[in-house]
Amino acid sequence: MTASSTRRTSAVRSRLAAVGAIAVAGTLLLTGCGDQTKDKDKGSGSASANNAPLADKLPQDIRSKGTIKVGSDIAYAPVEFKDSSGKAVGLDPDLAAAMGKQLGVTFEFDNGTFDGLLTGLRSGRFDIAMSAMTDNKNRQQGVDPDTGKKVGEGVDFVDYLTAGVSIYTRKGETQGINGWSDLCGKKIAVERSTVSEDLAKQEAKKCPSGKKLTIEPFDDDQQSQTRLRSGGVDAASSDFPVAAYAAKTSGGGKDFELVGDQVEAAPYGIAVAKEDTQLRDALQAAMNAVIKSGEYKKILEKWGAQDGAVTESVVNGGK
Repeated sequence: MTASSTRRTSAVRSRLAAVGAIAVAGTLLLTGCGDQTKDKDKGSGSASANNAPLADKLPQDIRSKGTIKVGSDIAYAPVEFKDSSGKAVGLDPDLAAAMGKQLGVTFEFDNGTFDGLLTGLRSGRFDIAMSAMTDNKNRQQGVDPDTGKKVGEGVDFVDYLTAGVSIYTRKGETQGINGWSDLCGKKIAVERSTVSEDLAKQEAKKCPSGKKLTIEPFDDDQQSQTRLRSGGVDAASSDFPVAAYAAKTSGGGKDFELVGDQVEAAPYGIAVAKEDTQLRDALQAAMNAVIKSGEYKKILEKWGAQDGAVTESVVNGGK
């Protein structure tokens, strides 16, 4: 038995012993503890292990269960969000279902706040985190971007898309905002523990005296949008696919508009515990099979994310 499988077996026993505490339906969390809503949502279309071409690449305990528990902030359309029936839908759930066909398992999405996902992953509440999460060195190494200090074990990422960060305002009310350097003296809404929040903090340090950039962090992107829509802030920031989707759909396209160019383009990655190398490699193989099959392209086009397509999934490609 490998060290990886030993750790996984121990983690499984631990989870079974504390099953009442599992809140993975909302666990793609970056902080680990935030309020969690139990909302299990099994992906569709996964093949049986007998017919799946890559099933033998998975750790045995996951093959036996037939499911991969996914922590995710399911309020980030079009990457992941809930439809009118409460089912998790979007780019990530569709890609997960396609991977499930390759691996012979079902991906179970559990809802939670983004800032608790990595802590939840490290504690064994779920197997992976898949939530429009940017792969970068800080997350790989478990380093706080504000202090530079180690805050926990890092994670590995299986990369699958490239996306930057955008700013948007109320439609027709840009107030001269064309980029991050125009935000001094303004208020911006962001989702907590995201790259958008990191960029806002960096910009705030550059503002001259008397022109403070006020940052209002929220648990999810929907709350940021609500704050902007009500006029409580001057702008909001999200990953480009999310900001573009909000501008296109909110209020029938009448609520928001994008301002300036997207910045900080970087890979989205599926987060996996450092010790789970077998699971990580199985996910990478499955994603590459989905890319090669052409299903990847169709899924990205369905959700308007084709501009971020990659030709190959790599591990820890973020900088």
